[in-house]
Amino acid sequence: MRFQVLTPDLPGGIYAGQLIEYRLRPFPWMPVHWLTEITHVAEGRYFVDEQRRGPYSLWHHQHHFKEIKGGVEMTDLVHYRLPFGIFGRCAHALLVRRQLDELFRYRRQCIEERLGVWQSA
Repeated sequence: MRFQVLTPDLPGGIYAGQLIEYRLRPFPWMPVHWLTEITHVAEGRYFVDEQRRGPYSLWHHQHHFKEIKGGVEMTDLVHYRLPFGIFGRCAHALLVRRQLDELFRYRRQCIEERLGVWQSA
């Protein structure tokens, strides 16, 4: 989806009220702007981002972190809804679900490349 962060000079940390703007391309000829706000932060435990402007009629994404033996367990909980009723549901079945799965697979790959893969005992 050629996901690109547009917000310049993001700080090293996150904070409630922080706005982050993105551009993504669900199709090569179709740029979509997306604005999210960090609405809740509990440092080291979780943070939440919510769409303020963009392709979804609802986007609420929780990022949870739990210290475990040998590392940190990361869990995402995402609630979203597409606009346009039946057309949105069709787009979800045909395209959006697959693109979201791809986006989260890519994120996992980047995290594993930077931080390593947890090896169970």
